[in-house]
Amino acid sequence: MRSLPDVNLRSLRYFAVLGEELNYRRAAERLFISQPALSAAIQSLERIIGDRLFDRDTRSVTLTATGREWLPHVKTALAGVDAALEAVVSLIDHAHVRLGYLIGTGADLLFELLDGVEQALPGVTIETVEFDFSDPTAGLASGQTDIALLRPPVDVPDIAMAVVAEETWVACLPRTHRLADREQLRIDELLDEPIIVAPKSAGQWRDYWFAADARGGRPPEIAAEAATYEAEVTLVARGVGISFTTSSMVRLYDRPGLRFVPIVDRPTSYTAIAWRPDRFTTPGRRLVEHMLGNASTGDQAD
Repeated sequence: MRSLPDVNLRSLRYFAVLGEELNYRRAAERLFISQPALSAAIQSLERIIGDRLFDRDTRSVTLTATGREWLPHVKTALAGVDAALEAVVSLIDHAHVRLGYLIGTGADLLFELLDGVEQALPGVTIETVEFDFSDPTAGLASGQTDIALLRPPVDVPDIAMAVVAEETWVACLPRTHRLADREQLRIDELLDEPIIVAPKSAGQWRDYWFAADARGGRPPEIAAEAATYEAEVTLVARGVGISFTTSSMVRLYDRPGLRFVPIVDRPTSYTAIAWRPDRFTTPGRRLVEHMLGNASTGDQAD
């Protein structure tokens, strides 16, 4: 059996480009080399394989029969090499995992979920990024993050989630509000109140947090928009309107001028770790497994 020629990748790329262009000047420009260097490389390749690849004269360059037959094989081989190189770059890049979290959601839960991660995943760099209410997907929808700690529902198709916490709804009221001294409230007692809502970009998350499902199609009386809890509670304390939030906010944002009252007839609010299965990397999966191991609740949901 004849031994295989010892050909380097650079020579194959030169051959493939010249085979497409059939013009030394244009091929050299694409390859960012000089025409004499390209000509010398092609001649060297022809000597190594033992046959001519191009017929050339002062007017034209054409592929020989060998060149025509070999070119598709070379292109296939180069595509495979490029795919392999892209794969290894992706593996290296994705040892860096971007973890987004919704403002307030990650105030202390995030620290609990990431506890011990440096020791558990020594080869993974984790970048945490905080997002406000204008993007309740915490970067998942735009691809800014690989994993997110958020509160469903969010506008991300084919999302996968694992629940890590459950909370109840509370009404955030000005301390002078007529209902501020109540021990508990029902949602229908609050639907006619001016309300502070998230920006429109929040999509169905905004609708969920002004209780659109309980309004029978009637729009809320929107008093103002707020992109952060800080802005929200400030507006409430000023008497601009009320807001709906979760029980953890009572501890994190309680201050003079506010009163938090439980809402007894609303469904449970969940906090979840979320990711896009089509972009789920091995380091990302390992991080999610670590976070779920630290969570007291870890029911899978799709």
